Amino acid sequence: MWAGRFPEPLTFSLRARRHLAARRGEFDVIHDNQTLGYGLLGGPGVLGAPLVTTVHHPITVDRQLELDAARDWKRRASVKRWYGFTGMQKRVARRLPSVLTVSGSSRQEIVDHLGVRRDRVHVVHIGADTELFSPDPAVAEVPGRIVTTSSADVPLKGLVFLVEALAKARAEHPGAHLVVVGKRAEDGPVAAAIRRHGLEDAVEFVKGITDAELVDLIRSAQVACVPSLYEGFSLPAAEAMATGTPLVATTGGAIPEVAGPDGETCLAVPPGDAGALAAGLCRLLGDEELRLRLGAAGRERVLAKFTWRQAAIGTAEHYRAAIARQGRAAGRFGTAARVAGG
Repeated sequence: MWAGRFPEPLTFSLRARRHLAARRGEFDVIHDNQTLGYGLLGGPGVLGAPLVTTVHHPITVDRQLELDAARDWKRRASVKRWYGFTGMQKRVARRLPSVLTVSGSSRQEIVDHLGVRRDRVHVVHIGADTELFSPDPAVAEVPGRIVTTSSADVPLKGLVFLVEALAKARAEHPGAHLVVVGKRAEDGPVAAAIRRHGLEDAVEFVKGITDAELVDLIRSAQVACVPSLYEGFSLPAAEAMATGTPLVATTGGAIPEVAGPDGETCLAVPPGDAGALAAGLCRLLGDEELRLRLGAAGRERVLAKFTWRQAAIGTAEHYRAAIARQGRAAGRFGTAARVAGG
């Protein structure tokens, strides 16, 4: 860390390996959430149970977007240092018997960026809590409110383009304002854009709110927006759609897999295009009938495709497959041992 690197994927995997070794036999399966550290190699013989790994999307995508956004060579050198662990993740991913991911787009990225064989990558969509994230007519709609969930200065999230779009949209809809669920950055591209367009009173950041408060915030908005340049899935899109709030979203990464067809379940715009984003916002802010139609269709799409029940069923199937692979391997090794010893 002192050298500007991020060692945690490696060090966590080594701690996990020691912990699992001390509890051998207690677990039927181990599920790694994208650590992809060397400590998780070695199979059931080392870890004590078969390993299932989820990769939401390759971190090499984040690395490239941050390099593209770097202002000078010093920043680029810093980004490369910080993301040095991605080399380890590539090497580990290629040695895994199977990888779960959350979208077809991420599956292709895993094949292209990490070099994992396509037949080893399996898609299990994650889901929204459709009981919590649900419509509630009792929550009053706030005219002009746009809501998004974003980390202020993570280039991948595209928030700076949404701020630019808001400035354009306010020429047609002066009451348009943005509520960002996330931490405000006091400096950087987003803060500079807010100051440049005089939007200090039109952009609000909220953090530390409860799930119930988050749901009511989304319900109160006339428009939900996902301005990301890339997403491996986009749970905020699914959650907004589940509340019946109409969505404007980019076509970055897997977002179209979640948000659905343009004009049917959302309004879709190219990533990194503030003008197109502004046009989508203005269209929804000015058309109540369209908002109602897209909101209802969006919720139906989430109920049909992206619930936690469906995610659990798909994940459990891969747990069973991993346990079965271990059983077959143990049977083969047991036969070999008996032959060798006989």
